[in-house]
Amino acid sequence: MRVTVFGGSGFLGSHVCDKLSDAGHEVTIFDRATSRWLKPGQRMILGDILDEAAVREAVRGAEAVFNFAGIADIGEANELPVETVKANILGNVVLLEACRLEGVKRFVYASTVYVYSASGGFYRCSKQASELYIETYNENFGLEYTILRYGSLYGPRADLRNAIHRFVHQAMTEGVIRYYGSPDALREYIHVEDAALASVDILKPEFANARVVLTGHQAMRVGDVMKMIGEILGGEVRFEFFSEKSSAHYEITPYSFSPRMGRKYAPPLHMDLGQGVLRVVEEMHRDIHPELQNRDGVLVRDDQGS
Repeated sequence: MRVTVFGGSGFLGSHVCDKLSDAGHEVTIFDRATSRWLKPGQRMILGDILDEAAVREAVRGAEAVFNFAGIADIGEANELPVETVKANILGNVVLLEACRLEGVKRFVYASTVYVYSASGGFYRCSKQASELYIETYNENFGLEYTILRYGSLYGPRADLRNAIHRFVHQAMTEGVIRYYGSPDALREYIHVEDAALASVDILKPEFANARVVLTGHQAMRVGDVMKMIGEILGGEVRFEFFSEKSSAHYEITPYSFSPRMGRKYAPPLHMDLGQGVLRVVEEMHRDIHPELQNRDGVLVRDDQGS
């Protein structure tokens, strides 16, 4: 299948592109920056999702289109409401219209578990509006869709905007983990590779015109995740909690009742959170100490030889 992925150079989008290629799909990535993880056989297009002509050219011949583009950080969305509308709402409509005109079979949209919660600020607003546009395009023009509502992602290629990545970095560089919110806040963490694999699975016919929730297999308190990181590192790690900086973040759960509930889908094989956090720690250690190499399970300086 020919697939065009908008925002395919980013954290989640790049992993989905990997899994699409692994499954034998022909992948085109459209983003403002070249993907650092571009694989052989993948096509890269540099562009802006508000460029209607470029977007239409990018989706021409595609059977499925994924949209991971836009502003994904809640704090950034609250600070930049106009830019959020342009990137998250108008940009999404530009993609929908291009898909309609070019006869794309399936439109896959990256939404969030925040979408119908009482929190989430302008980010939530933009996702609500985008979901409604997608559903209305289906009603008016028959454009098939799948809406993916992702939970709390973590894993390789994340940056300091990602909670677990930030926790591990703080613990390893400062000996402290800081969190704005309650230690009892619940999150359903899902490893990004599990989420990416599920994102490819939903191209199956049974997920047409569906809203799918992709989160972890069980909820965990943020405080317990922080303690887990401290135990994995084996040293003295302090935990500091502060009053929430932004009311846009949910305190306990992202869920609230909505008539547009999503179907939860969890892959049968998944990465355990503890194992996933351990991998983040190992990757972070390599980034912080590139001079150390793993030789037979022992970390030695690269200039020490074998």
